[in-house]
Amino acid sequence: MNEESHIIINKLKKDIERIISAYETVAAENRLLKEELSTAQNELESNKTNIKELKRKIEKLQLTEAFRASAQDVKEAKQKIGKLVKEIDKCISLLND
Repeated sequence: MNEESHIIINKLKKDIERIISAYETVAAENRLLKEELSTAQNELESNKTNIKELKRKIEKLQLTEAFRASAQDVKEAKQKIGKLVKEIDKCISLLND
């Protein structure tokens, strides 16, 4: 082979080595990105589960709060019931007359 062929072959070898090196770099970065993606997806699923659980707790607390009557509410309800009972008694007594 002549010298020109050796130069071309050496240039091709260097180009191939450079391409292989670039491929290995990109492949390593790709593996790293895949791991990061997997971690992020797992974290996302975990957060979704936590959000669902927290929403259930909020709904439960809201429902509990809706049924919880304050002392003032209970007192007012007893007074209203007392007034209704008195009115009913009046009506019954009027009907009996």
